[in-house]
Amino acid sequence: MPADRPFVDPATGELEPNQIMSEVIPLAKLIGVFVGGAFLPYGFAFFGSDSSALGVVLTLIGEFVLAVGAGVVLIYVIARGIRLAEV
Repeated sequence: MPADRPFVDPATGELEPNQIMSEVIPLAKLIGVFVGGAFLPYGFAFFGSDSSALGVVLTLIGEFVLAVGAGVVLIYVIARGIRLAEV
């Protein structure tokens, strides 16, 4: 196990905000892609076809996009954690 811990300055023991931000920004962009992708069918379902079969289908599509996005984000976080632990 490496002696250096990620996101912690070894000299002072304090958190490194620059390293934290360099990891947070790509993660936030990835989350934003899936939220934005789900917003379109949800918007059409909410504003266009509230109580019709099309509204139900669009809602299900939005749910599917969010579920797949949650899985992709989880895989990304695990892969980044493994990579950071190896360094």
